[in-house]
Amino acid sequence: MSIAFQNYYTAPSPDNWTGRVDGSDRDHLRWHQVVECIQLNKIENLRDRFVLLGYACDEGVQRNLGRVGAAKAPTTLRKSLSNLPFLPGQQKGMVDVGDIHCQDKNLEASQEALGEAVANIRKKGGFPIVLGGGHEVTFGHYLGLRKANDQKIGIINFDAHFDIREPQNNGASSGTGFYQIAQREKSFHYLPIGIQQISNTQALFNTAQTYGVNWIEAQGFDVSNQETIQTQITSFINQIDQLYVTVDMDVFAAPYAPGVSAPAYNGIMPNAFFMSIFKHIISSPKFVSIDFAELNPDYDIDNRTAKLVADLVFKVVSP
Repeated sequence: MSIAFQNYYTAPSPDNWTGRVDGSDRDHLRWHQVVECIQLNKIENLRDRFVLLGYACDEGVQRNLGRVGAAKAPTTLRKSLSNLPFLPGQQKGMVDVGDIHCQDKNLEASQEALGEAVANIRKKGGFPIVLGGGHEVTFGHYLGLRKANDQKIGIINFDAHFDIREPQNNGASSGTGFYQIAQREKSFHYLPIGIQQISNTQALFNTAQTYGVNWIEAQGFDVSNQETIQTQITSFINQIDQLYVTVDMDVFAAPYAPGVSAPAYNGIMPNAFFMSIFKHIISSPKFVSIDFAELNPDYDIDNRTAKLVADLVFKVVSP
């Protein structure tokens, strides 16, 4: 690992994984009893393992004039994950490899460090689950996937926002990631789900159209449209080689996800229909990585948002 990476990386701490102990036999285990904490540069083989990596950064949110606090998400999410039951079907090992931090407001360097970490995980055969940060996590995560191989990357983004804004004088932000990716890719494969008209200017809709993006709006994300939505998602996945999913927690209605940088009072609901679509996506054999963005513990109520993230992570690692 590079010296630059080491400047933004902190090793995992077993202290983040504590909780109730009901017993030590397999049927009583919880995640805090099975997650291994290993420095990324000290493990050579991650094949068939889910790898938890924190991204403690909200500099992009601040540049985007949002509510800061997402940098605290990795620690909060580990607490929410700690007491989850370890089910018999969860055969793959789970490893915590620590966090990437944004030092001295250097967002771009932290994204490069995140990219180096994700590439390292993928090259060693692991499945990255990136916890937290603002949605600036997307560009860093993408950099890692691109460094790992030259296959055709497709991104499904659960989000109220396109995040396809062109960087301004203050540089990249939590709202520029997909524009930056579009500039690098010869063929841009991007499917946002949960887009809201109230949350995007006409210019952003125009930019999405310019790049040939098809989207699914929140108002149409309903069980009555299930067949059409599943067909659109399947068609999208058929065009790519590897699928990266990013979940911006502000896609959900505020009662379910109050702890975010930009709450959506009328966002989608994490109900049975959403879960069926989510399961449809993550069941694809092309699914190679995921992250969860914009959790802001400072504004969470009863840890609702963190618990929702934990539930989605649980579904990713379960058969």
